[in-house]
Amino acid sequence: MNLDHVFVCGNPALDFAATLRARRSARFEMFVTPERLGAWYEESGVVDAITPGEESDVQQARAVREAVYALVTARRLGEEFGADALAVVNEAARRPSAVPQLTRAGRRTVATPEQALSTVARLAVELLSGPDVPLMKECGNPECTRVYIDRSRGMRRQWCGMDSCGNKIKAAAYRARKKSTPAEHTR
Repeated sequence: MNLDHVFVCGNPALDFAATLRARRSARFEMFVTPERLGAWYEESGVVDAITPGEESDVQQARAVREAVYALVTARRLGEEFGADALAVVNEAARRPSAVPQLTRAGRRTVATPEQALSTVARLAVELLSGPDVPLMKECGNPECTRVYIDRSRGMRRQWCGMDSCGNKIKAAAYRARKKSTPAEHTR
């Protein structure tokens, strides 16, 4: 699996929760170093620049990510939030968050890893208490565990993203259909 960060979920908190990929099978961890975590914060647009982090920042981010995933899953399934997950997300959200500054070149947000994590936790609070809750869906790829916001007409979207999952599933289904169709014999 590649180490490229993917942003297909429609909300940074959901993309953050998706950084542990293939939860039901391979469990591929994206936050393996403080540098990879920092790269996610920048690539996601949560911040424009991040100060160097430490291993403890990675551990905190993983804990908040797992709590966000648990809360998203509970909300999506219509279940009650777990107390532990609520406590983890709320504690992170209470910390100082990233603050945008106006520069001559425009808006710029430079943050510490803790401030960036607080910002993500606050985005999760907004998501899970906001109008997009009914739009949350899990990807139709059985190997994928991403949850995304379905803003498609008629809410018919099945995949977190066509490039990441949809094309793979459609190609596999096509191959399966071709394999099961008896070959036409020509005379």
